[in-house]
Amino acid sequence: MDRQREARISETLILEGVRAPSLLFRLFSWLAAAAASAAVAGAAGAFVLYVRYSQGLPSIPTAKDYRPPLLTEIRSSDGRLLAELFDERRKLIPYDQIPRRLIQAFVASEDKNFFDHHGFDPLATMRAAFQDAIGYHIRGASTLTQQTAKAILISAVGQKEATARKLSRKVRELILARRLEANLSKEEILYLYLNHVYLGHHAYGVRAAAENYFHAEPAQLSLAQMALIAGLPQAPSRYSPFAHPAAAKRRRAYVLRRMAEVGMISEAERAQASEEPIAVHSMEDVFHDRAPFFAEAVRRDVMARYGEERVLRGGLRIETTLDLDRQHDAQEAMLAGLTRVDRRQGYFGPLAHPSAAEAQSLMGRVSQAMGGRGLEPERYYIGLVARIEPRGQTAEIAVGNRTASLSIATTRWAHKPNPDLYYPTALIDRLQKAIAPGDVVLVRAQDRAKLLQGLDPVDRSLVPAQGSLVTLEQLPRLEGALVSVDPGSGYLSALIGGYDFDASEFDRATQSCRQPGSAFKPIVYSKAIDKLNWTMSTTLVDSPIVFDDPTTSKVWKPENYESDFKGDVPLRVALINSMNIPAIKTLAAVGPKDVAAWAHRLGITSKINEDLSIALGSSCVSLWELTRVYAIFDRLGQRVIPITIRKVTDRDGRLLEDHIAPDDAWASLEDRLAGGIASALTAPEQVVDPTTAFLTNHLLGEVVKMGTGAEASRLGKPAGGKTGTTNDSFDAWFMGFTRDLVTGVWVGYDSYAMPLGKYENGGRAALPIWLDYMQAALAGRPEQGWDPPKPDEIVWAWVDRHTGKPVAEGAPQSIKEPFRKGTEPEADNPLAPAKPVSSSGLFTMPN
Repeated sequence: MDRQREARISETLILEGVRAPSLLFRLFSWLAAAAASAAVAGAAGAFVLYVRYSQGLPSIPTAKDYRPPLLTEIRSSDGRLLAELFDERRKLIPYDQIPRRLIQAFVASEDKNFFDHHGFDPLATMRAAFQDAIGYHIRGASTLTQQTAKAILISAVGQKEATARKLSRKVRELILARRLEANLSKEEILYLYLNHVYLGHHAYGVRAAAENYFHAEPAQLSLAQMALIAGLPQAPSRYSPFAHPAAAKRRRAYVLRRMAEVGMISEAERAQASEEPIAVHSMEDVFHDRAPFFAEAVRRDVMARYGEERVLRGGLRIETTLDLDRQHDAQEAMLAGLTRVDRRQGYFGPLAHPSAAEAQSLMGRVSQAMGGRGLEPERYYIGLVARIEPRGQTAEIAVGNRTASLSIATTRWAHKPNPDLYYPTALIDRLQKAIAPGDVVLVRAQDRAKLLQGLDPVDRSLVPAQGSLVTLEQLPRLEGALVSVDPGSGYLSALIGGYDFDASEFDRATQSCRQPGSAFKPIVYSKAIDKLNWTMSTTLVDSPIVFDDPTTSKVWKPENYESDFKGDVPLRVALINSMNIPAIKTLAAVGPKDVAAWAHRLGITSKINEDLSIALGSSCVSLWELTRVYAIFDRLGQRVIPITIRKVTDRDGRLLEDHIAPDDAWASLEDRLAGGIASALTAPEQVVDPTTAFLTNHLLGEVVKMGTGAEASRLGKPAGGKTGTTNDSFDAWFMGFTRDLVTGVWVGYDSYAMPLGKYENGGRAALPIWLDYMQAALAGRPEQGWDPPKPDEIVWAWVDRHTGKPVAEGAPQSIKEPFRKGTEPEADNPLAPAKPVSSSGLFTMPN
């Protein structure tokens, strides 16, 4: 019955011109229905995936509001770069400043359909999904929009999560890419991409890459250079022009070929650019090369005050007080000074004494590093002592596949270290006393004419007449530190914290606490002038003295540096000759507690022991602290607060800090006016009575004219200062100043295992560094002296320079000295000697 009915229905349909559904048609209908159901299910699944993976995605920045992490710059007073601080080394560049061809290079090589698609390539994405499903890594699916989305994800959630090789990450990236396309124009997406993309060697964005590889702005790049940068996103390490120049060249050729294929450049342009050699500039490490200790001090400061996030990602501009020319002068002076002192210490031996096979291998590597070049004057090399002639006057030194001569004339300094030896008597007369064949040594190539010019006629005759010349060298084991401050503005002009920042980041200028020796004595004498009204002519007895220390049951018997005693001496003579016994008696008269408090008032923040030994500088201080003290003497009692930062602005140019002085030559007129107003509203703190400070200043000037610091008079400008040397010469100091610059220098070893030497002192080791620096820093700059801040309080009188007694004007050995009014000596009533000092105890001396 059912079959008959079915037949009738079929027949009716045929008659009416409609065919009954075939088996194939019904199968197709089923598949279509199934596909529709799958589509609905897929859409539902896609919606679920969208909801799931869109949670927590970063918001889409507009071009106006795009604020990626930016590096922070630290710059010198004249605007030169000192350091960059960053998580991602990025500098923003507006879209309209990016060269058109640089944009084309990225589009041609990374996403030729960029201007046609809607954020992703469906076929490539499906292929990537299939590869992931069967166990292959996802690859070949990212458009420029997706790469931009990926870069934004990295900044938001970190490198590891944003680059994980799994489908969920790809889905999140696709969602973000679609949002980018929906909210931004193609040009805005390119702006984000070209500022965000990682291009190797810490460079994020095309501006940072142009600086890294070519030391140029993007607009200055050639077509070949643009193509090289555009080829980096796929694999910045693999295509690094520094590490893999051949691979970088192949990748550049690919970019150029793609540009030509899509008509962005002509075939002739492609061919010409492809032939250019891979010429990139090594990245300059300005942090380590220019002023590392200063830059590190600034870094610590801003990190503490602004926080790591803002400093490393906030794009601050930190304008510092460092005078880069003076910093260079300081570094030159320190290097020369430490080398001089180090040579007087002696030769610490060769670098190695390898086997014959090891030596041959080493020289092969040296030869390879030289690249066929000869020995270049002033450059350092690793050499091998090949032969020493029997008399020990010359040696043949192999440097790679080259040879050079070493003469005894330039090597006499290389005696074995012995701190008890006097340097002139320790000089060697034969090279065998320092080196032996097979030794690996550090040498420096020399220009013959320059070398001979520095030798006396006898030594000159010992230098071989032919061939290359080298001198024996060693890296100083000594350390040194220097602090230089403009006392008017407080600007820290130069800072050196050690010989080599790479070897040790420990800052010996600010972080090291060392005994100042006699450099502490001006603090003691200034307190006596202030508290006891002592004068230049106050008599002190320089005679043996013994102190008992009840806490240790030990006896202290201090001596003068020269181990002799002068009897009655005026205060002026005691200070300029740095005599120990008068300084101790002065401290006893003032009181250790008062002197310790006075030192803290002057700027010493380190703990000061309240005992008589501090008269000789037994309590450690930092060079930074002591420089502040001498700046007060320079400024006639006004406190000088050294600063390292002139100005800080944020990424938008908003002012965060402003410490610019009104006489800042590198500041704008607006900034100088603002500095002048601030200065007028903030009176400097008068720490020391002006007359006391002037008298102390005058005494320090006498030290430079005729005392232990007399070498400083070669500066040829009004100056004051004081040497400092500790027991056994572990520390050597010179603290000195002119009207416009206060500079402190310290020299010594980090550890106390070895002293500088029996005959080293502040005047011999530290002062020459100070002098070399100050001569360069103040070259061509006139310097004024100091006038009494309160002339009515000062009386000038003629006294005998040796006794301090009043004499007639023009008398033999007479000198005109300042006195506080009412304390000047009179011919019929000279000042009485200082009262005897009790010595009942070393640490319990009464005030």
